[in-house]
Amino acid sequence: MSMFKWDLVDPAPGEAVAPHQRLAWGKTVGLGAQHVVAMFGATFVFPIIMGLNANLAIMMSGIATICFLLIVKGKVPSYLGTSAAFVGGAAAIYAQQGGPADVTGAILVAGVVLALVGLVIHYFGARVVNAVLPPVVTGAVVLLIGFNLAPVATGVYMPADPWVAIITMTAVIVMAVGLRGFVGRIAIFLGLLVGYLLSWVFDLLSVPGVDGDRVDWSGVKDAAWFGFPKETAEGLVGNQNELGNLSAVGWHLPNFELSFVLLVLPAVIALVAENVGHVKAVAEMTKTDLDPMVGRAVAADGVGTVIATSVGGSPTTTYAENIGVMAATRVYSTAAYFVAAIVAITLGLVPKFGAIINATPPAVLGGITLVLYGMIGLLGAKIWRENNVDFAKPLNLVPIGAGIILGIVPESTLRFSDDFALTGIALGTVVVVAGYHLARMVAPPEHRVPDVAPAHPVPPVPGQPIEAPQDQHTHKGAHAE
Repeated sequence: MSMFKWDLVDPAPGEAVAPHQRLAWGKTVGLGAQHVVAMFGATFVFPIIMGLNANLAIMMSGIATICFLLIVKGKVPSYLGTSAAFVGGAAAIYAQQGGPADVTGAILVAGVVLALVGLVIHYFGARVVNAVLPPVVTGAVVLLIGFNLAPVATGVYMPADPWVAIITMTAVIVMAVGLRGFVGRIAIFLGLLVGYLLSWVFDLLSVPGVDGDRVDWSGVKDAAWFGFPKETAEGLVGNQNELGNLSAVGWHLPNFELSFVLLVLPAVIALVAENVGHVKAVAEMTKTDLDPMVGRAVAADGVGTVIATSVGGSPTTTYAENIGVMAATRVYSTAAYFVAAIVAITLGLVPKFGAIINATPPAVLGGITLVLYGMIGLLGAKIWRENNVDFAKPLNLVPIGAGIILGIVPESTLRFSDDFALTGIALGTVVVVAGYHLARMVAPPEHRVPDVAPAHPVPPVPGQPIEAPQDQHTHKGAHAE
């Protein structure tokens, strides 16, 4: 089967459509558009939080998805949306007076590292990675990445209008838990709409609480209907979203600083776990052995991140939302993902659309990030639980606890010279990884027995969150985009 030639099928109700098959093009286009909606909210929200251009993010997500499908030879249906794993690193870079180009440069290097890890997995198997990053370590890194961001949510976004932030947060909680199926999966995006509308209503009613209007659409009026995102203004320092000048960020060439690179590298650990987990979930749904594709998928995600950030776009990752759509529809055709990628690229060429997203009030982002950052952190605990990590062992408890404390405090710093220091996430990750392996070297033999995950995972249920199946080769990963 050519990757660009799918077998046309007309399945009976409930019958699955395999990756190498497709429905009629009219239905395939509809399914592709649905995949865009599924990843839409997070793919737009995360670039804004990272101070990057939303239009460029969605455009490059489409290009990265096409590259991903080519690298995995069309055997792993998946969409590459914007990754949340780098949000903490981006915040740390801005806190050290870096700019958008520093963020994308650091993430590009992380993408190269992720691609290399994918090659290692492809040629040597996941056991090599798991030996270095067992579940207790992976879970700790994911946890400290999420919780390190707490001051950004509560100290940067929320003060802009605490009531709007809290109401938006409440709306996200209610919709994420109370809504079922597909709409429940896009609760973050729906929460953004609720907060956006609420801010607009508060402006109309002149509700006090902020200086000036909460919603400013002057940039929307000036934006073109069609065109490529403009170039980033020179000399930008700090998160332009927090400075109220996100429209100044567009395409740009990355800038490379070693100290900034070290701040984002811990996210690679989270992405390896995430990608492996997602491939396992797709394999379970399609009843296909995708183990030979795991390394390719991880490497493809790294390549997608490199391509996206090379022009100033956002980092990429496979999306659980889109896996959920496949679980609900039982349509695994990669043709739908090619269509989704083309739709995303087209949307990225509508600057007025991106200007509307860029005008999201900071307090709305505050409400969303209160939920998102906490979820990212707790996904680390989810990895521990699903892999039966035993904290009665000092090997698991002592070095991990020390690393987490260092990692969740942004101000924690270990300075090596005037130009180089480890802080926050980077410092915590080094202590978690190095401390664990140092402790393992001196631990009694009975404490070195690895933690074992349940042998019989629960298969995915359509309309419910996807759980990554577990096998002997890799531990369960996080689903934090």
